[in-house]
Amino acid sequence: MKRIRVAKFVAAAAVAALAACSAPQPGLLKADGVERESADRAAYSAELMMLRDSALKLGEALLADGGDGASGNVVSSPGGLLIALAMLRAGAAGETAAEMDAVLELPRLKRDEAMNALLASLQKFDGDPASVDEGNPPRKPVMHPANGLFVDRGVETGATYLDTLARHYGTGVYPVDFSDEAVTKPVIDAWVEKNTGGRITKAPAEYDRRNTFSLLNTLYFAAAWKSPFDPGSTFDMPFTTAAGEQIDSSAMHNLLQLKYAEGPGWRGIDLPYAEGFVMRLVLPDVGAGKGTVLSAKELGNIAVVMDSAQRQTVQIQLPKWDHRCSFDLRQVLGAMGLTNTLNTTVGFNAIQQDFAITQAAQAANITVAEKGTVAAAVTQFNGMVTSAPPQPDRTIEFDRPFHYQIVHIETGLPLFMGTVADPR
Repeated sequence: MKRIRVAKFVAAAAVAALAACSAPQPGLLKADGVERESADRAAYSAELMMLRDSALKLGEALLADGGDGASGNVVSSPGGLLIALAMLRAGAAGETAAEMDAVLELPRLKRDEAMNALLASLQKFDGDPASVDEGNPPRKPVMHPANGLFVDRGVETGATYLDTLARHYGTGVYPVDFSDEAVTKPVIDAWVEKNTGGRITKAPAEYDRRNTFSLLNTLYFAAAWKSPFDPGSTFDMPFTTAAGEQIDSSAMHNLLQLKYAEGPGWRGIDLPYAEGFVMRLVLPDVGAGKGTVLSAKELGNIAVVMDSAQRQTVQIQLPKWDHRCSFDLRQVLGAMGLTNTLNTTVGFNAIQQDFAITQAAQAANITVAEKGTVAAAVTQFNGMVTSAPPQPDRTIEFDRPFHYQIVHIETGLPLFMGTVADPR
């Protein structure tokens, strides 16, 4: 397999920026001569449907895990996790690739091309998170996706893998020295903070100086409702928690024309933002036994119903919320059955020889209020180069009395000689 050192990349920004004191920023390097391919979403309709269903499956797993959400409140990013996993899958082979395809139900063909089309659709709404006034979310939504790959500058990384990331994911590579935590950790954290508009200030996985690879995806979303809620119609209303406790919660109210649908055990609406996005809200029936964790199959069925739902005049009562959550993705993905993926030392050789995933984590937050919604998430996969110890041809265990000598090789002279009968 052809491999390439990061030194063979063409600099798109000064690597010296790594050492910037106040706000360190890494120098982005891109594969020489590789351009991002254009992608027509219409050409990958079947693959995009599979990616949507895969994200729903990941969402089911994330909500079932619950992360460290307080009082049952969970916010996650199955979309961000899907993008990060697809980037890992681009470097997988053999049993690892087969397992990822089977468990995640990814497209077997044109997977990277379809993901390129998906990202291109999101990037129509791309903007700078730093420009957003989060107290007044923008009428034109800002949906800022970012992919970052940090690799140890002394470790060889597969040229084909980096070519795929550049061609279909628009991802370059940031060469760093993971052993220098004082420089590299602030660099990665600064990248996360910049691409989440400061809503998340550090990478979610614990820093490990032994790592040689860190792949990150961030999603930042800010948008005003198509029809904002009147703050004058926000007041405390009863809310029954999952534990059965009745509390007072600050609730917004509005009367709107929007998509409404019902199904066995649920009712739902699509609450539109000013352009391009909706918030799908699903309310399980009392006593339906569904709880709030719906299966991927149920969510897929709901999506089909909501996509064809008719607009109706609906009176809405919706609480405001401001939640954050983080996940140990090794736990989430392990529960899904990605055992080989999380433990292999050979399945990702296209990324780095003897590469193994060491950490996987996600952090997400969301604020929903009268004017709109602001949310951010970061997903991170870390790994290191491992070398399996050589297997011995023979084994000898000195577990009984033995003889020893210290011999001068050139003359054969035994300088010291002795026996060990009791090594204590």
